[in-house]
Amino acid sequence: MSGDAAPHVVEDFFGVVRLLSDGSVVRGDETVLMPVQPVSDVPCVEWKDAMYDAARGLKVRVYRPTPATADGGGSTKLPVLVHFHGGGYCLGSYDQAGRSHYFRQRLAADLPAVVLSVQYRLAPEHRLPAAVEDGAAFLAWLRGQAALGARAEPWLAESADFARTLVSGVSAGANLAHHLAVQVGSGQVELHPVRLAGYVLLSPFFGGVERTSTEADPPAGVSLTVAMSDQLWRMALPVGATMDHPLANPFGPDSPDLAPVALPPVLVEAPERDVLRDRVLLYAARLKEMGKAVELAEFKGEQHGFSVRGWGQANEELIRILKQFVRQLK
Repeated sequence: MSGDAAPHVVEDFFGVVRLLSDGSVVRGDETVLMPVQPVSDVPCVEWKDAMYDAARGLKVRVYRPTPATADGGGSTKLPVLVHFHGGGYCLGSYDQAGRSHYFRQRLAADLPAVVLSVQYRLAPEHRLPAAVEDGAAFLAWLRGQAALGARAEPWLAESADFARTLVSGVSAGANLAHHLAVQVGSGQVELHPVRLAGYVLLSPFFGGVERTSTEADPPAGVSLTVAMSDQLWRMALPVGATMDHPLANPFGPDSPDLAPVALPPVLVEAPERDVLRDRVLLYAARLKEMGKAVELAEFKGEQHGFSVRGWGQANEELIRILKQFVRQLK
């Protein structure tokens, strides 16, 4: 008779992600945390899926304004917005329905842009740096598409201005966008003939061992608590890593110096009611001190990830700011 104990739960994130002692993972229904709210599609936006990594079964959802409604009636190429979903690296999907899908449609229609919503592997089944590796693999695919010219995926060949490419994301997706911008800016990732013109961080998901003011004394009514953030990092980071790991803390003791990195202009969104607010403000301030081009957009009364949690005046203002940011990029 075996003396081995049955696997037991070591992490339980609201019953949606359960990590067992043998390393296996049991997943539940994510809509318990983020109910899918039915929303109308944005008129004159079309979308379809394409495979960018067949070996891992990873896809990208391509959104674009229908050519007849785009600027120039389809004759003008549009900027490319590479977008990564949130979920603490443990939740979410590139094809998430409801507000996330609506937000991506609005980006495509209002910027206007070709929006590429990228699938990446999730933790704890695939701990970091798996998601960052997938992001780099996607950029390599995009570079290959640009090199194909007229033989590229038809919507990209018809509509994409690869010289005006941005990486963006919400929460963990913003963390991922930061790391990709650093890899490109430091020469670790070659993009030519694609050009990274800017990057956008919406409610970025950063961490650190030392508590900030907003973590020690959280604002009322936050959507992401300190306990939730800590648990997601425990499940996402390499086993045994602390939250000063470079993938969590861009200014940790082992993190690369960003001063010599050729970062493009960045737009950073900071909601007021967010336990990570101080980390986001520090990120923007430190980059400004280094002489980087930083635009900070603060949103009073809004929660972490508000852009994909509901829709209201703040969302419309965010779209306006994003549109202006993209238009001023060279």
